[in-house]
Amino acid sequence: MMKSLKKSLVRAVSMSMLIGLSANSFAELIVNSGSGAASQAKLNWSTDEAKQLLSQDRNNAETSVRRGVTTTTFRAPHVTDTRFATSSPAVSAGSALVMDAHTGEVLYSKNSNASRPIASITKLMTAVVTADAHLNMSEQITLQQSDFEGPKHASSTLKPGDKMNRAEVLLVALMKSENPAAAALARTYPGGKPAFVAAMNAKARQLGMSSTHYYESTGLDARNVSSARDLGILVAEASRYGVIRQFSSTPHYDFDLGYRVLKSNNTNALVRNGGWNINLSKTGYINEAGRCVVMHATVNSRPTVVVLLGEPTTQSRNSDATNLLSWVNQLPKQI
Repeated sequence: MMKSLKKSLVRAVSMSMLIGLSANSFAELIVNSGSGAASQAKLNWSTDEAKQLLSQDRNNAETSVRRGVTTTTFRAPHVTDTRFATSSPAVSAGSALVMDAHTGEVLYSKNSNASRPIASITKLMTAVVTADAHLNMSEQITLQQSDFEGPKHASSTLKPGDKMNRAEVLLVALMKSENPAAAALARTYPGGKPAFVAAMNAKARQLGMSSTHYYESTGLDARNVSSARDLGILVAEASRYGVIRQFSSTPHYDFDLGYRVLKSNNTNALVRNGGWNINLSKTGYINEAGRCVVMHATVNSRPTVVVLLGEPTTQSRNSDATNLLSWVNQLPKQI
């Protein structure tokens, strides 16, 4: 099983490196996430624009593989617990992983194979399944009362009856981690929530995420579990999608709901503060999971995946993430 997991991880990270970070994606044309005032625009996409944004990275990757352009060797990660290495930083997280997303090498590992609740990190798979479906991103979705109901009570700045198109629903689910938005994405999927959850688990199996299982799309159910290593695979896979990279790393956005403007900030302080080149981000929290974060960042020319699960506080999560990124920054520069 471990051998299979290694192969899955290498496959995912190798595919992620085929496409890099496109400076010309439609998301960047629509969501201007530069410094200063928050972005404010309606995400009114044509079908062709949405299709290109949702598929261009994956298609390019598949074409490159077929042509043999990037069939360079990617080393299988050496699966060991490195938390006691003298040169490695200590973290408060229950599980952690730092991986070179170019080679697949695990740079830091702590209890990375342990399966545990992952809270709103779930929404990263929610985004992947949504993107894979190639649905109409301009279709208007009206939030229903059922989208606000779940295994746990969670606060939300959204209200039943709020209307957004699917692109905006995906954006608010990723950057602001709104649970009703993630629930609505599952509800409006062909076949509804059962089909959506089945697709989430099918994707996990396809990627070799053997310690992962999903019961719903928001992360409020503590039975949604994964491991740091499995989430490393997922982050590498999700980084192939331009829409997920852009939406999850948007620092601020003002959602025009017609009758009000919902000012929103990214749930990851490292994204909001802009001190690191973070390409993809997702945070999560429920009591059973603790504070969690996954990121794909470029550090000292090295594409890096960071996973932290089970942090005791938001402050420790931010501090550990910063310390790990700083540690990677001190490693020999990638050539």
